[in-house]
Amino acid sequence: KKQGTSRVYLNMSAQLSRLVSTSARIAPSSVRRCSVLLQHLKGPVRTMSSSQSENEDEVLFSYEGDKEKGGAYRLITLNRPKALNSLNLNMIQLITPDMLRVAEDDSVHFIVMKGTGGKAYCAGGDIRAITDAGKIGDPLPTQFFRGEYRLNHLVGTCKKPFVAIIDGITMGGGVGLSVHGPFRVATERTLFAMPETFIGLYPDVGGSHFLPRLSGSLGMFLALTGYRLKGRDVLSAGVATHLVATDKLPELYQQLATVCSTSLTPGDQEASHTAIRDVLDACHKQCAGVDARNFSLEPYMEQINRCFSRDSVEGILAALEKDGSDWAQQQLKTLSKMSPTSLKVTHQQLMLGAQLSFDDCFKMEYRMSLAFMKGKDFYEGVRAVLVDKDNSPKWSPSSLDQVTPEMVQSYFQTLPSHEELTLLN
Repeated sequence: KKQGTSRVYLNMSAQLSRLVSTSARIAPSSVRRCSVLLQHLKGPVRTMSSSQSENEDEVLFSYEGDKEKGGAYRLITLNRPKALNSLNLNMIQLITPDMLRVAEDDSVHFIVMKGTGGKAYCAGGDIRAITDAGKIGDPLPTQFFRGEYRLNHLVGTCKKPFVAIIDGITMGGGVGLSVHGPFRVATERTLFAMPETFIGLYPDVGGSHFLPRLSGSLGMFLALTGYRLKGRDVLSAGVATHLVATDKLPELYQQLATVCSTSLTPGDQEASHTAIRDVLDACHKQCAGVDARNFSLEPYMEQINRCFSRDSVEGILAALEKDGSDWAQQQLKTLSKMSPTSLKVTHQQLMLGAQLSFDDCFKMEYRMSLAFMKGKDFYEGVRAVLVDKDNSPKWSPSSLDQVTPEMVQSYFQTLPSHEELTLLN
């Protein structure tokens, strides 16, 4: 069967190669579809059993403690270290039913999620696969965004307390798998950012909800500029709830398991929440000297609150121009590199999100993501940053004044009722 499958793939690949080589006689859209298919077909051929096994290994599941005696927590480990644990559809489809099942199991007191590899918790979503699929009209983007936002929402509404160990790079999709839970544990290696405006997208995964609820105009600043928070910064900004040294994490996991086995009654979620907080508070206090820097944005918070509180992107730019400081000039330089469409849509997103419920923020973002898949800038941003890596995207429209209010509003249009996002909780 394996040899037969290989021959089928090789034949298809050869035919597609010939088709692409005659592109002068074929519609450009057909050439693009064939090129993407060819890229996938040129990958290694796997049998169904080996492919399934590898997919299952992208997320690891275990019980820590003594589940048989009613005292354990569920440990979910993101296991794509070579891809910095970036989130794909398969991982979503593994994690979601597991969390729903664990939520009903009284012998499991809470859920802990972490990443492997030592470099990242989760560096984002698998946007290369999403844009490749979007180019050929594949349903993957719709399936991915629907599943991702349901899972992000579940992190914030799960019956069991959720603890995210955001050790290392935590961006985009990784933010959605952490920031909505009650406990977010950063380390000195944490690197947090929402850099979507640089790739022609917007800060999704619930950014509509959590960003406007950070102190002052900090959320708007982070959303538009993609500024990176490191180590203690993540705690100071209010993104993390605790800071623990990386070398203390094994001890933290053991303490959480001990609490499950000795102190908690099955089904008592309030007691579980209190016990987790007590353990994390103690570890946080023990690590008080870790990354003892002051908040990197503290010297600029007055300027951030003044400049980024304006009711339009143009207003923000004017305020930065008027400020005139070196810091303000740097922000202007940064914003000039971003997609004009993304900047205006993101500004509107956060203005609306500040007034919306947790549920409605995800429903709005689902509409927005499908709209971005129909545009140009997301594909161009991914090309410039991840494919050709020239970091010179050609945005369309190319300037803020060309992005009309009507264009911005089109990203927020409701969908037919049967296409709207439905949530799990």
